[in-house]
Amino acid sequence: MATYDSLHRQCRTLESLFDSKLTAYSRLASTITKNQDDVEAGGSHERWRDIEGEVEDLLEKLRETNDELLTLTNRSNIPPSQSMSRVIQRHREVYQDYARELSRTKANVQHALEQANLLSGVRDDIDAYKSSATDSLLAERGRIDSSHRMTDDILGQAYETRMEFSRQSSSLDGINTRMGGVISAIPGINNLLSMIKSRRRRDSIIIGVVVAVCLLLILSYLTR
Repeated sequence: MATYDSLHRQCRTLESLFDSKLTAYSRLASTITKNQDDVEAGGSHERWRDIEGEVEDLLEKLRETNDELLTLTNRSNIPPSQSMSRVIQRHREVYQDYARELSRTKANVQHALEQANLLSGVRDDIDAYKSSATDSLLAERGRIDSSHRMTDDILGQAYETRMEFSRQSSSLDGINTRMGGVISAIPGINNLLSMIKSRRRRDSIIIGVVVAVCLLLILSYLTR
């Protein structure tokens, strides 16, 4: 059977253990508030639960020991001395103070955890928005680059067509010069040359129309 002295020593031991655990529990709330990191990823949630369980167990044992101490003195045939009564009352007051302090600290820790999780969620939303915006910008840049490449290809084809027309024009000029020599040497071929000239003018008009249509198509694409 437990004695007054053993219960008294047990109360003092539990009070000392509870005080150190409660200090560690309070420090955890301060750490979570300062770091403001992801509580789940950082392991703070598990540490909080472990320390909270240990503190609650110590407080419950302290309550049971206080009850045993009070029951022991009430059942004794000899009334407790004044000093023993003061010690028992003091242990009871310490237990009540610790219970209030634990309740207050639990509320602070819970608030710190909720705040840290809220800040972590806000950071995740911001990161997701930044990632989405970056992806959109990259996609838009890709579309612009593709449009530029297509425009360059069309302009390149237009330049090649122009050079081909220029080469054909030079060939026609050479033919015209040679035909002039033939005309001066062979009389009566003027009618045939007139027909050829008329056809060349018609071809030139057609080529000019084709060039104009190509340029209009290019300008229409660039202004879209």
